[in-house]
Amino acid sequence: MATIVCFHAHPDDEAIATGGGMARAAAEGHRVVLVTATRGEHGEVQPGLLADGEALWERRVRELAEACRVLGVSHQVFLGYVDSGMMGTPENDAAGSFWQADPDEAATRLAAILRQEDADVLTIYDANGVYGHPDHIQVHRVGVRAADQAGTPRVYEATIDIDRVRAHMVQLAELAEQGGEPAVAMAELLDGPSALTGSPASAITTRVDVRPWVEAKRRALAAHASQVGPDSWFLSLPHAAFEMAFGEEDFIRRGAPDGLLEDDLLAGIG
Repeated sequence: MATIVCFHAHPDDEAIATGGGMARAAAEGHRVVLVTATRGEHGEVQPGLLADGEALWERRVRELAEACRVLGVSHQVFLGYVDSGMMGTPENDAAGSFWQADPDEAATRLAAILRQEDADVLTIYDANGVYGHPDHIQVHRVGVRAADQAGTPRVYEATIDIDRVRAHMVQLAELAEQGGEPAVAMAELLDGPSALTGSPASAITTRVDVRPWVEAKRRALAAHASQVGPDSWFLSLPHAAFEMAFGEEDFIRRGAPDGLLEDDLLAGIG
């Protein structure tokens, strides 16, 4: 049995970026540990969802617990920082925000978990955090340092094959139930203010086929109801379109030898 630690910025990131791989690893008998940097205090809440006096972070903690149950997570821990908000917002400068954290101090916290878990694999994000969110960028910076401190042997940067996304835009529109709405959403992912940057296909070292676990990934996303409403683009896609969009998870293995192409984060471990 191997141990994989997935390091994410906010509740719901785990389902979007690595949910299929986490469910696959758990189904194959491996230990899956989720470390979440913040409680997502500054997410955009769905209207009317919170009870009187309920803080968003309280709801997101409960949602994350359910998503972890769906994905088969063995252990989940918060790293203890506050959501930094989107790039350029006042929350970036707040004391206690993850963006303001000393990367070496945060790495020491994460490295302690990696050592405790005797982690074989750590997942982080690519250098731009896939789409430039400050907390995602910080996950990359902190994760790289922590893996070095702990001696974690295998580190994967979760990313998006941007060439594949572009190729799928038309196909997703054709498969969608609601005319061109998904196509518009995909265009916004590529060209909007929070556009994905991802990585070119040539940079991808590891493509994990998670189609057998794609419905678990959808259920984990749905658990984050404060962030992903039932009428969202994510959850309104029919099965075939959702599988096309989310049935593969892409990674860059740090320090990989030239020409490496693999399909499993845990190949040869355990």
